[in-house]
This record gives sequence, structure tokens and C-alpha cells, in this order.
Amino acid sequence: MVVNEGLPQIVSQAAAPEGVAASGNEKGISVPGPPGGGKIKLVSATVAPGVLGAYFDALHAAHGAQHWWPGRTRFEIVVGAILTQNTSWRNVEAAIGNLRKARLLSPLAIRRARFATIASALRPAGYFRQKTRTLKGFVDFLFAKYRGTLALMLSVPAQALREQLLGLRGIGPETADSILLYAGRRPVFVVDAYSRRILERHSIVHGKTTYGEIQQLFENDLPRDHLVFNEFHALIVETGKLHCRAQNPLCSECPLARFLPQSTLTGT
Repeated sequence: MVVNEGLPQIVSQAAAPEGVAASGNEKGISVPGPPGGGKIKLVSATVAPGVLGAYFDALHAAHGAQHWWPGRTRFEIVVGAILTQNTSWRNVEAAIGNLRKARLLSPLAIRRARFATIASALRPAGYFRQKTRTLKGFVDFLFAKYRGTLALMLSVPAQALREQLLGLRGIGPETADSILLYAGRRPVFVVDAYSRRILERHSIVHGKTTYGEIQQLFENDLPRDHLVFNEFHALIVETGKLHCRAQNPLCSECPLARFLPQSTLTGT
């Protein structure tokens, strides 16, 4: 795809959104299908001209579909979003594995379990007591307001639910938005340390740019599609781990190298 031609928009093979041709421009790039089956493709369309569209193209060409967020149920995705704070995903997987073995991967099970039992299971994720309080607090909120039903909670308008989640102890913007995007399938872009680091090194944002300002940058420049936001965020995480490291970044090997300011590449 030509750089800056526009961001590929995820559409169904069966029915393209209004204004996007259903045939004639399919690139045949497979991405994770929607819940319940069905195939989707990345289709070239001039829907969001701008640098972020070109970034998406470059990252997808280099890394392919990421099939993110891993989780067997929506509740497991919520648990993962809470546990991934300040730790690696490998540690989160170990903690979730412990919860699964103990049969604690449901809201009711977490509600009934003793604090110490949950904390022991979460130990691999670090800050396990704090995360146990957050998880317990979320489940208490779920039962108090939504009768313990995650589907009911996720049916609430995104902005209203986001405000409720941010009111819970231990849940900040990144965690709340991860729940909305990955469990709720809402078009809310998740900003993390990798997103900020990449944009700062590309001189698109600076150190004082807020979470909300970075989020608005993505949401204004991309199609409002949760599948696009899902894939882009996952690609950014992969790029951050492989190339845009906090220390000793591999800028010259990064798929986004051609977009870097010359001063970054040369170190001047």
C-alpha cells in the first residue's frame, strides 16, 4: 500500500460499510474475525489520510495480525487488563493460569473467594495484594450495580461506563480503556507507554502531552472501529517490545524507521 494513501479499514466480506466498495480493492490481509465467526479483511480505502494510517500499514506489513487480546472469556480479559499493570504479559499469564486451576475465573468465584486465596494466585503478576483489592473491588462493583453480569455492564454507553470504571480503586485510564476496547469491543483507543514512547521519538508528541490528548490524536486520525484500534494497539505493543525499547532502541531495524526525524536516527 502506498504510504499516506490512507488507513486500511476493517470491513466484513459480506457487507461493506456505506461508502466503501465491497470488492475491487481487497488486499486479502486476514485479521482476527469478529466474535461468533465470520471473516474480515483489511481493505484499502481513503478513510483516514494521515501519518498514523501509514504507521499502521508499515507495522501490519512487518508484524501481521496480532490476535490480541488473549482471553477465553470477557471476564478473563477484564482480569488480564487489571493484572497487566506494571508487569509483563508472561507474568499475567502465570497468574491467570493459577486462577484457572483454582476455578476462580468468574465474577461469582472471585466474590466468594478469600482475599488470601486470590492474592496467592496473583503473586506472579506482582503487586499481588494491590491487584487483589482492585479485582475484588471491580467484582463488588459489578454485583452492586449490574447484578454480577458483565454483559449488562458492557451494554452501558462507553463514556458513562468509563467514568464508572475510573471511579474504582486501582483502575486508571489505560485499564479502563483496555476493558472498553477488548472486553466491550468499543472504539476507544488504549494509550500505553509504548504509544507515548513511539510518538515522542517521532516528535509527534512531547513529554507533557496528556493521555487524553494522545488518545484523541489516534481517535481523530483513524476510523472509529474497535477492530482497527485493537489491531493498531497490539502492533504498537509488539513494536515497543522488539524495537522501540526504553533503553538501547533498535531504531534502524524498526518498521517505522523511515518516519523518524533524522536527528533521532543520527543521535544528534
